[in-house]
Amino acid sequence: MSRRYFVDSPITGETAVLAGQEAQHLRKVMRAKVGDELVLFDGSGAEFPARIEKIGRSEVDLSIIERCEVDRELPFRLVIAAALPKGDRQRWLVEKLVELGVAGLVPLVTARSVAQPSGNALERLRRAVVEASKQCGRNRLMEVGSACAFEAFLTAVPDSGTRLIAHSRTNHEVAAPWVTHGDDVVVAIGPEGGFTDEEIGLANKHRWNKVSLGSRVLRTETAAVAVASVIALRHKSSD
Repeated sequence: MSRRYFVDSPITGETAVLAGQEAQHLRKVMRAKVGDELVLFDGSGAEFPARIEKIGRSEVDLSIIERCEVDRELPFRLVIAAALPKGDRQRWLVEKLVELGVAGLVPLVTARSVAQPSGNALERLRRAVVEASKQCGRNRLMEVGSACAFEAFLTAVPDSGTRLIAHSRTNHEVAAPWVTHGDDVVVAIGPEGGFTDEEIGLANKHRWNKVSLGSRVLRTETAAVAVASVIALRHKSSD
């Protein structure tokens, strides 16, 4: 049986209720029975070993065995702002960023953007966050923000942390010592056609640091995953 299930309301007492898709999956797909044990999480950072007490048509009642504080997050907040690719590549990107410990994904609207998710599309991405969190063991959900215009995003991010923008025409590699241990990090990733000269000029104006991902042209989702991997591993190695 798949052991991790997400409860979309805070678990505060000795019982919890699974509803919606999670309850349907547990009842119909996993064929769960009363007395089976599993692990719940509610996005608060804790996880809760629990026992099934009752299985209804649309809900599953559980008793909480204990609350376990299990921290699988990075020791800093990493946000990726990316001009999202089309179709299924969006879901792949979300899954990998969740696995890497990214705290937030902001869909950027740039001059060359090919996708501007809203409404149901954003909800599907947020559901993909839950599924990826169940798989990789994270107990906090990566936030998927609403689409944001590029210049508005540049000005909204405070300069108290590390602000990076991926750009092919720079000698500063992402592995360079831009990131101070413990800093929050925000990285902007452009669309497949890259940021325009005007957009790079705006980033310069707002004092974002340009970083290179190498001499090869990467797809947006590849660039985002590569950046997240390098930054996460660099912090891990400096712990």
